[in-house]
Amino acid sequence: MRILGKVVAGAVLLLALAYAVDWAVWRVHLSHGAGVATVTVDQVTVVALKGNKEEYYPDGSADVQCSRSMFPEGGDSPCWWLQRHRHVLVQE
Repeated sequence: MRILGKVVAGAVLLLALAYAVDWAVWRVHLSHGAGVATVTVDQVTVVALKGNKEEYYPDGSADVQCSRSMFPEGGDSPCWWLQRHRHVLVQE
């Protein structure tokens, strides 16, 4: 049990360090004008119906701002994530 605690503590520390380094690099890029980009995504509106059913309405394409980082920064999703997940569901 003691070893498991040390492994978990080490993983949490490593993740916190990775986030801090990612944030610092993103802030430097942001100060040089390269911290954000846009990705074109396909938006689909999801409408809840009776009986736990849903209906999907395509809304076309939209440009979404993203952060050029490993983790979400500045309230934006990372660009690498949006480029791999181009279909965005909008709940209504």
